[in-house]
Amino acid sequence: MSTTSQSAAGTHPGASSWSVGDHTVLRVDEIALPAETSPWLLPGATTDLVAEAPWLRPDFADDQGFLHLASHSFALEADGMRVLIDTGIGNGKQRANPAWHDMNTDYETRLREAGFAPESVDLVVLTHLHTDHVGWNTRAEGGDWVPTFPNARYLTARTEWDYWSGAEMDDARKQMFRDSVHPVRDAGLFDLVDVEDGGTPIAPGIRLLPTPGHTPGQVAVELSSGGERALITGDSIHHPVQMSHPGLCSCVDIDPDLAVRTRSRLLDALAGTSTLLLGTHFPPPTAGHVRREGEGYRLAPAAPGRG
Repeated sequence: MSTTSQSAAGTHPGASSWSVGDHTVLRVDEIALPAETSPWLLPGATTDLVAEAPWLRPDFADDQGFLHLASHSFALEADGMRVLIDTGIGNGKQRANPAWHDMNTDYETRLREAGFAPESVDLVVLTHLHTDHVGWNTRAEGGDWVPTFPNARYLTARTEWDYWSGAEMDDARKQMFRDSVHPVRDAGLFDLVDVEDGGTPIAPGIRLLPTPGHTPGQVAVELSSGGERALITGDSIHHPVQMSHPGLCSCVDIDPDLAVRTRSRLLDALAGTSTLLLGTHFPPPTAGHVRREGEGYRLAPAAPGRG
């Protein structure tokens, strides 16, 4: 497994890629999330708690204890199928979170520069149906929201869809479904998959693994090729501080106790292995290997040119 930078990931400065056997996984950046995100999202990640894990600095936390978080997608080609995993916050969306409201990023340009023009994408995998994972499902066209990836199938777990279909949603979440989920479904591009306990293949070398807790139907995405393996976290792990303290929950976990069990099980299975962990909200260096440290774990970043 290896990491490369701009040359392999397209022309956009800062783009990164990782090889997993014959797969090349690209990180397509949307935006670095503001510093205020960490005390809201992970209120238990106090300055003292962050200081207990000095390995978090400087990449994953600053000297004041604020955590660094990011919004990005992962893109790869598997056996000729072009796949995008999660679609970020999106542009021009009306959002309750001021940091996400009416954004105007060059995400689509970055996709094109990375070689993944929206019209070329075959499959969009949504790890779960939260606002910061579905936003670029659609783009504005005239007064309507239309699928950004018109030739793709959009895939999520049936458990996830069934939960939200029956949930009592506030106005902000209803708006998100109206502008970023329902237009895809109305276009006939939305597919549901039954994810088995042991995982469900969706494409050559790509498997969905159930990681419930943050949401009932959240999935992680396992990549495998040539005896190598990687795992894209979704929000089962928001930030590497949760590796040091697996019991640390986010404020938006629907079932915090289950989220802790899921995270602990995942980290225990990965610890000491060669599997590359790719964090859906991890800032650069974004990827690494899970190692045991004390009563918890740490991320050993994958150095450039190595897995």
